[in-house]
Amino acid sequence: MLRHPCFDEKAHRLVGRVHLPVAPACNIKCAFCEREIGCAYDYRPGVTLKILKPSQVKSYIGQALEIEPRIEVVGIAGPGDALANEETFLALKEVRQHFPELKTCLATNGLALPEKVSRLIELRLSFLSVTINAATPETGAQLVKYIRLGREKIAGPKGAKKLLDSQLEGIARAAEAGIRVKINSVLVPGINDHEMATIAKLAAEAGASLMNIMPLIPLGELRSWRPPTKGELNRARSQAANFLPQFLSCKRCRADALGVPGLGDLNIACLGC
Repeated sequence: MLRHPCFDEKAHRLVGRVHLPVAPACNIKCAFCEREIGCAYDYRPGVTLKILKPSQVKSYIGQALEIEPRIEVVGIAGPGDALANEETFLALKEVRQHFPELKTCLATNGLALPEKVSRLIELRLSFLSVTINAATPETGAQLVKYIRLGREKIAGPKGAKKLLDSQLEGIARAAEAGIRVKINSVLVPGINDHEMATIAKLAAEAGASLMNIMPLIPLGELRSWRPPTKGELNRARSQAANFLPQFLSCKRCRADALGVPGLGDLNIACLGC
């Protein structure tokens, strides 16, 4: 059984995971994103104390396993986008070479997924999380200010459409290869709250098997935006559940998270490699 504390509610308080913060660069600009390197205490995605080099992965995981032997999953979740960094693939190779018994996981916005999914399959990736925050280009353009393809920046609905098309194509290829795919969606009241069920439907049709709807953390250009109420969050999950099972125990982890979700994470400053 492929146990993962962020894909299986039963494993949530039993199985540990460690995130490798090897991916600082990103290929899109989200309206609510603020990446932060050098932060030890803010607990949210996009935050890490330091950037890890692929050459440090063996030592880092070894120390993590000594501290928390319940770790079964190694993930890469930023602080930028995993697939926008070549270091991601070098790190996954290190994991495969030195810790073949551990399962691997990766989180991405999905823009580069169609062109990179074959490399993930070769590296025997077990779990994939793809963040989809809009089901239409018009809504997507309000949440993604631009995407970057090579040296070209594409803004507005055109960029948002390219992102969505890439996400769905990449999910289909990954799922067909046997990778278990979860959708992460950030619920932003008044912008995408009416599209959660449609996102779930599109993702399910592409091959995703699980969805995680998270409340907005007001940051960046949406710093003054209010997060959804508990009722709004429950309603969105209920509607989306008609198409995909909902994961309800997300802790919105840091890019350098270490520990057993639900039982509290450890301060990664103790891993001095």
